[in-house]
Amino acid sequence: MNETIKKLLNYFLIGTLAVIPIVVILQIMIFVKDRVSDLFQLVYVYADNYLYTILVFAISFLLLVYIGRKLAHEGRSWVIAAFDHVIDRIPVINTLYRVLKKVINMFSSHDRTISKEVVYVEYPKDDMWMTAYVTNRHEDKYVLFIPTSPNPTSGFTVIVDKSKVIKSTMNIEEASSFIISVGVDYGKVSEMSTLP
Repeated sequence: MNETIKKLLNYFLIGTLAVIPIVVILQIMIFVKDRVSDLFQLVYVYADNYLYTILVFAISFLLLVYIGRKLAHEGRSWVIAAFDHVIDRIPVINTLYRVLKKVINMFSSHDRTISKEVVYVEYPKDDMWMTAYVTNRHEDKYVLFIPTSPNPTSGFTVIVDKSKVIKSTMNIEEASSFIISVGVDYGKVSEMSTLP
């Protein structure tokens, strides 16, 4: 009887762990749907007409497509430039906006001027290798962001000598997946042998 209960609990645990990614994705989808629904209700309350509400969403969609197209082809959009100009005049907010914009641009694919390199660095002590994003460079120094697992939005920013890093063939997405999965999703196992 004890063995049967152990097997049932083991199967239950395996099933639960298998379903967790599905539940997380469904929760994200429900969250997005709720936010869009709330936004739709907010616009509808002011217009009190579904035609105006749909028109506002259609114009918003087209504006975002226009901005995305301009950024992809020219690297700049007058709408974003005008907003940047206004934000630059507001103390404190301008600093937060500038930093947030740089971080988002680092992870997006349309800005080619920002480094998207992934490296390994010994941190916090020798013989402990961490995955890091190269966020800036100056001569022989690298500015690295070392994210923490499983939440890569927190971490450490360090400045290290170029000789202290080992380049990885992982891209930003692969490195993020490796960090979020606490090392389970590691597609570059062959790189482990290159680490001293």
